[in-house]
Amino acid sequence: MKLLMNFIKHNVALAIIVLFAATASCSFSLNNDIDPGDKEKEELLVTLIAHVLERSHYSPAQLTDVFSKEVFDNYVNDLDAAKRYLLESDYQEFLKYQYLIDDQIRDGKVDLFNLSEERLEKRIDEAQKVFEEVIKEPFDFTKDEILNTDYENLPYAKNRKELKEHWRKLLKLQALSSYHDKMEEQEKETDPAKKKTPEQLEKEVRDEVKRSIEESFDNMEDVERTDYLGLYLNAITTYFDPHTNYFAPQTKDRFDTSMSGKLEGIGARLQKKMDYISVVEVISGGPAWRSEQIEVGDVILKVAQVNDTVATSIVGMRISDAVDLIKGPKGTDVTLTLKRVDGTIEDITLTRDVVEIEETYAKSVIVKDPAGSINYGLINLPKFYFDMENRNGRAAGDDIKKEIIRLKEQGMEGLVLDLRNNGGGSLREVIEMVGLFIEDGPVVQVALKNNRTKTFNDDDGNSIVWDGPLVVMVNELSASASEILAAALQDYERAVIIGSKQTFGKGTVQNVEDLNRWVRNSELGDLGAIKLTTQKFYRINGGSTQLEGVKSDVITPDRFSYIDIGERDEEFPLPYDEIAPAKYAKFNKYSDYKGAIARSQSRIDNDPNFALIDENAKWMSIQRENNVYPLNYDAYKARLDRLEKETEKFDVLDDYKNNLSFEYVNYEKELIKNDSILAEKRERWHESLSKDIYLAEAINVLKDLKITDLENKVTQFKN
Repeated sequence: MKLLMNFIKHNVALAIIVLFAATASCSFSLNNDIDPGDKEKEELLVTLIAHVLERSHYSPAQLTDVFSKEVFDNYVNDLDAAKRYLLESDYQEFLKYQYLIDDQIRDGKVDLFNLSEERLEKRIDEAQKVFEEVIKEPFDFTKDEILNTDYENLPYAKNRKELKEHWRKLLKLQALSSYHDKMEEQEKETDPAKKKTPEQLEKEVRDEVKRSIEESFDNMEDVERTDYLGLYLNAITTYFDPHTNYFAPQTKDRFDTSMSGKLEGIGARLQKKMDYISVVEVISGGPAWRSEQIEVGDVILKVAQVNDTVATSIVGMRISDAVDLIKGPKGTDVTLTLKRVDGTIEDITLTRDVVEIEETYAKSVIVKDPAGSINYGLINLPKFYFDMENRNGRAAGDDIKKEIIRLKEQGMEGLVLDLRNNGGGSLREVIEMVGLFIEDGPVVQVALKNNRTKTFNDDDGNSIVWDGPLVVMVNELSASASEILAAALQDYERAVIIGSKQTFGKGTVQNVEDLNRWVRNSELGDLGAIKLTTQKFYRINGGSTQLEGVKSDVITPDRFSYIDIGERDEEFPLPYDEIAPAKYAKFNKYSDYKGAIARSQSRIDNDPNFALIDENAKWMSIQRENNVYPLNYDAYKARLDRLEKETEKFDVLDDYKNNLSFEYVNYEKELIKNDSILAEKRERWHESLSKDIYLAEAINVLKDLKITDLENKVTQFKN
């Protein structure tokens, strides 16, 4: 089946898979005795976070009964989103705190957290027994029944009997998806010896579900009370706005890594399955890759540091704790005991180093139109990264400048900057990046808490790195820093913005504040950090991207067109407003800027492929709203057959090719000769670009801008 049928099946399974995964990512303590130090730390954290928010947040919320009820509702819902554990009696007991959380914060208490964590732990143990009972019994796929996955409006089970029935239906839906696939395979089987009965297939899928859910319960045992506290604290912080969050120490480390794109360690991605931690990817350029001693599938049994006389077993260890043992400062050694795929056991020693996560960074490619006579450049920027510990470390602005220079050396005559799915990053990098495309002038305005505003300007001394045609690609997931860049280039009329009707709509600036600096001589350990909104940013024309986003010059339909996905769809977003515009002069070097936009929009509006994408997006939106799934096999199959028939007309989208060709940037040609992993990643990227209808139109816009830009130069020459 093609992409849309995969979408259908994914959403059928979503009722089980996502919700089990979500619970596993939370934290559940298996120790009923709360350490006095933990209690003191938790009470300190809630008091400290409230103080920092009141003091530093751009628009601090009032701690009232309204605040308390909203925090309560969100926290309790997040505790057990699929209502697989808690009972109605538990919820009624929690309700006594519905209007007390504001008072509890002022008193430095976390009574609701203590009660709910203890109760959830108990209910999970009970639910595991319920699961074990349910999974023993065969599923009756001939019975006419349904499952409504609108869990938010589903009442809690009143007793164990109701809870068991809820589990039975959840597990049956998960099994039914796999059962359907196996039944289809059986219909194609021509060898009578390989034919299986429906009863045999039911047993197979039930065993698969059993293993899957057992693994989920096993993962739950890894998470700790301190992690779970984050759920409670973030229910408080996100009331202030969606982007204000508490970071536990390990979460803060992961955030730093995501922003810088680097870490110090061995360069391997790990995954835990049941009690064993295995290697799922060896990162290009890292110590593990250079050593050629580690392969995907190797299981790490023990870890030893330089001075350890006995290695530490990580079998059964929480994966984040195992990662902490394995990573370490550059230049230090770590010894790993590996169990190879063939079963052999071997010790290897690696010297840790700085590992760059290649997917974080900008990458570029030369794009050629079908005629192949013109070189265009494409730069993909996943985020506005920077090194939080080293101001002179690798940063997005510097990298984009390098990529532009490299593309110019290969004769680039037009540039596409791809910011699709770019969720933002460093404000400093945006300012530097806009300066690559304009001579000088304001880039963004920022409003501070005390009603002051500040304008950040391009201050690179009238230096332009690229003065040719420019297109910026965006979508609904282009947010924050992406929106600042797109808005500035749009206001200057420097680039044509092509993409969704509007971008995400995050017009706020966050800073990360270390909570440890507020407490002197604490013996409570690392308190973590808080990422909080401290400013709002505004376009140079005075408008805000908050809620409104950046409206594309050329609007293209896409799969997100009819899905609630932006800032305006979040809970508790800050409002939209405007300030006075800054003084700036438009680019004015395109002779027919608006004409190029109009021609592009006309092409899109009259393109049958884009019309089909729009119809597809509407169809997918309708399917997402369906919360009722049949649990009878014939009804389930009939539904899938109907949906498959409905999607047949969209199959042509899977076969689309844009006839563009792609050429490596010169410096990468040597790299991929010696790095098969990088070569494979680039080939996959180029293959996806060859099916990218949006890129094809971006190149068309460049052609229009190039023609008008050349005409402008000719006119200037004649004058």
